[in-house]
Amino acid sequence: MLVFFSVGEPSGDQHAAHLIGELRSRLPNLRVAGFGGPMMERAGCQNLFQLTTMAVMGIFQVLPLIFKFYGLVKMADDYFQRNKPDLVVLVDFPGFNWWIARKAKKAGIPVVYYLPPQLWAWAPWRIQRVRKNVNLVLSGLTFETDWYAERGIPVLYVGHPFFDEVAEHQLDESFCREWTSDSSRTVALLPGSRGQEVTRSWPLLLDAARQLHARHPNVNFLVANYKESQRQFCVDQYEKLQENLPLSFFVGKTSEIIELADCAMMVSGSVSLEMLARRTPAVVLYRTIWPTYFIGKLLVTCKYMSLPNLIAGRKVMPEFLSVGSPNPVTDALVSQVDRWLSDDQTLAAARQELEQIRDRIYVTGATKRTAEVIIQRLLQATPKGDSIAA
Repeated sequence: MLVFFSVGEPSGDQHAAHLIGELRSRLPNLRVAGFGGPMMERAGCQNLFQLTTMAVMGIFQVLPLIFKFYGLVKMADDYFQRNKPDLVVLVDFPGFNWWIARKAKKAGIPVVYYLPPQLWAWAPWRIQRVRKNVNLVLSGLTFETDWYAERGIPVLYVGHPFFDEVAEHQLDESFCREWTSDSSRTVALLPGSRGQEVTRSWPLLLDAARQLHARHPNVNFLVANYKESQRQFCVDQYEKLQENLPLSFFVGKTSEIIELADCAMMVSGSVSLEMLARRTPAVVLYRTIWPTYFIGKLLVTCKYMSLPNLIAGRKVMPEFLSVGSPNPVTDALVSQVDRWLSDDQTLAAARQELEQIRDRIYVTGATKRTAEVIIQRLLQATPKGDSIAA
């Protein structure tokens, strides 16, 4: 049996890798191939191309890569014709994955969309693409499941794998001991996992940290970078300041930093669910350019950017959209974090609010439930007499 994955986001790479590991633990002879990232490859996926290296947002970032994406779609089409996978599993990354779904449908291959695109937030008319080319949606959020079901899309609620990963992740205790302090506060800085996010957001976050340090000299700032090249960019930008700030930079310690932090400043992304799970108050930043901003104003129908706010229906995590001059949003970030650092009761209230929402939605087992659904689909597609492990 062969399953083809198409995953374009770093967070999706993590979720898909856990799913592949679960599938292969139950079906040792299952073959997995497709487009993804390094974590999927370590889990046993034959990566035809590391798609996560091309994770970008906004039409003006996609356009220079359009011919590369076209070539990858053709590569997938050729692969489908030669190998005929038993199932195609898509994870987020809709701009590209719509085309993969279309090619799979043309080849007669069933398509499952795991953690589907947030059509309820932007371009809801694209539901027709799901209806036409996707056999089943596996949703991580209850309100999202209802949204798809109300529009006649076959959908199952499986829960969000971020909660599995939080529950299963063994924190580095030595790191936590080293960076725990009873005499100072800790603020986490998360500049994003995509390259363009980091280059746009880090100067703003760095300036906010500089201003907060002037107000709170005893605060330590821990920077959680996704990969080494991004860490080096952040370090280089910091060194250009020629100021001595209590900043420390790390790769692969995001969970530990979120757990340790009293509060955080972060770029909008699915990692906000880990903030929620670990009850860490955060301000959420989305930094973009004017052309993307104006297109977004036309397309985006949802008033919140972060998932915890969407789940709660209100701003439990203050969020700020920055376009043009960064100064107004920098001032707003500093003002909000300053309130948390200056008033223990305000910080505790923010943490308690997150805890109440977490207790309402925190459900583990998403990866196992998703694996069970996929295996069931594979069994249904297997001709009688054939072995599922063949």
